Amino acid sequence: RCKFFSLTETPEDYTIMLDEEGFKELPPSEFMQVADSTWLVLSVVSNGRAPAGCQATGVTKIARSVIAPLAEHHVSVLMLSTYQTDFILVRERDLPVVIHTLAGEFDIYKEESGECVPVTCDDASNGFLKPKPAASPTLHPVQSPQTRFCVLTVAPDTLPAIATMLIDVLFYSHSPPREDGAGSQDLDSITFFAFSLIEGYISIVMDAETQKRFPSDLLLTSSTGELWRMVRIGGQLQWHECGIVAQIAEPLATADISAYYISTFNFDHALV
Repeated sequence: RCKFFSLTETPEDYTIMLDEEGFKELPPSEFMQVADSTWLVLSVVSNGRAPAGCQATGVTKIARSVIAPLAEHHVSVLMLSTYQTDFILVRERDLPVVIHTLAGEFDIYKEESGECVPVTCDDASNGFLKPKPAASPTLHPVQSPQTRFCVLTVAPDTLPAIATMLIDVLFYSHSPPREDGAGSQDLDSITFFAFSLIEGYISIVMDAETQKRFPSDLLLTSSTGELWRMVRIGGQLQWHECGIVAQIAEPLATADISAYYISTFNFDHALV
């Protein structure tokens, strides 16, 4: 029922991003670790509209205009790419810095009762402090498993037809590498599955072998149907760190390489 929901499985854990209404429905659990910050979602669109029905060029498209300036102003971000668009999550307390950083290049709107209302720098100037120069981001280990991935979408009315399979893949069946030992995860293959349902749009990332278990006529992909490889960054990323996404996205943007980026609790994942 929540309007923003994302669930990503990695070898270490599950990462959930969801709105406050959805969070209130989650039962308390000693097994659930919750980030101490409340995050706001930035959706970047071109000419007032998001590209419809096409595969976006991914996080690299907004690397120079959004991600790099935020990193320079020491704003930590989470990234969530979907089949339809890319979302940037920033901590609520960083919003004044975000608005001041981006207002020169973008028209900024906030959603109030379903309506988009223009935001000016004046709205966020109260308490705004010029941030300290950002330190050089920490260099984290990078892995590139051999697994090949598919980026897919599903029409909302056909979701019930694959719901049982989704639940089975996410929670009940695991690929052999997980059982063979941890060593094989890093070099040969990796357990990774991402599902998001945001404002009625569904996006799924799964490995090519798992895709074969689903009815092919219900899974929609780009016309090329190309497969993706993963670059995995981190080990224990810190919430206050900034510039990690920029470190990956900027060089890819310079080389005009499309990328699909998903942040999780302890790792960042760039699909190219």
